[in-house]
Amino acid sequence: MNYKNIGYALLLLALLVAPFAGAYPVFIMKLMCFALFASAFNLLLGYTGLLSFGHAAFLGGAAYVAGHAIKVWQLTPEVGLLLGTLGAAGMGWVFGVLAIRRQGIYFAMITLALAQMVFFLCLQAPMTGGEDGLQGVPRGKLFGLLSLQDDLTMYYVALAIVVAAFLLIVRIIHSPFGQVLKAIKENEPRSISLGYDTQRFKLLAFVLSAALAGLAGSLKTLVLGFATLSDVHWTASGQVVLMTLVGGMGTLSGPILGSALVIVLENKIGEMGGWLAKLSGVQWFSSLGESVTIVTGLIFVVCVLAFRRGVMGELIAWLGNRKKS
Repeated sequence: MNYKNIGYALLLLALLVAPFAGAYPVFIMKLMCFALFASAFNLLLGYTGLLSFGHAAFLGGAAYVAGHAIKVWQLTPEVGLLLGTLGAAGMGWVFGVLAIRRQGIYFAMITLALAQMVFFLCLQAPMTGGEDGLQGVPRGKLFGLLSLQDDLTMYYVALAIVVAAFLLIVRIIHSPFGQVLKAIKENEPRSISLGYDTQRFKLLAFVLSAALAGLAGSLKTLVLGFATLSDVHWTASGQVVLMTLVGGMGTLSGPILGSALVIVLENKIGEMGGWLAKLSGVQWFSSLGESVTIVTGLIFVVCVLAFRRGVMGELIAWLGNRKKS
């Protein structure tokens, strides 16, 4: 029995019927965007072994490019998404050329420094709206025909885009190119001895990861109608690291679960605190909404100590051991 395929089929079925089951479509679309963002980052960290602290630059930079193209240039949504994705890919190439020759903490710090440059550019550039962000981005009509103003229509378009991007990631990972990336992660000197140009492979992986992260940011702007500095801030880079590690890096399903856990906690922890305060009579719980970072930090510590391979990593390992026995 292939538990993975069954799990993916059930998840897709749940997403298809979610709007009719009382779920808020805009919130689910936001979850899907961050799931794609985390999956794109996992392609770099989980399968290539490169830890980037600057992936928010691709998410937020593409968000601004797509939003500007749709709002100011009045382009159609699909062109805006394409320009945002291409812009992130180009930025990823620049980042990669500058950082890919370094390894470990040096690579991570270079990506962080470059991402901070992008953040200050977005803060000061007139086209981004500064601290107010880029507001009022219209959804428009897909290919000039299908109006995306209705949340339900936008939901299924977003679902189709995210599923297609996820299938692309699956194809990349299981291709010969993906096998080389795994070999580089496991033992780069051995890959070099086999004749592979590891620098070129890592650069291409970085560009692909940046492009997919840019697609997530562009789609997020289209769904929510705005792009803000929080999309390009360094905390967004830390957030995607948290999502990937909690869910399980190096697994296809881990980033999806990790992003869902983090985003649901950030948006619902205030409500959960109020419910716990009523149930237990301890008023301290009502202030949980103001301590989101503390709670997520504690969850991260617990996961690192108890689930070294992430939630899905541990589950996959347990199912594998059970199958062998």
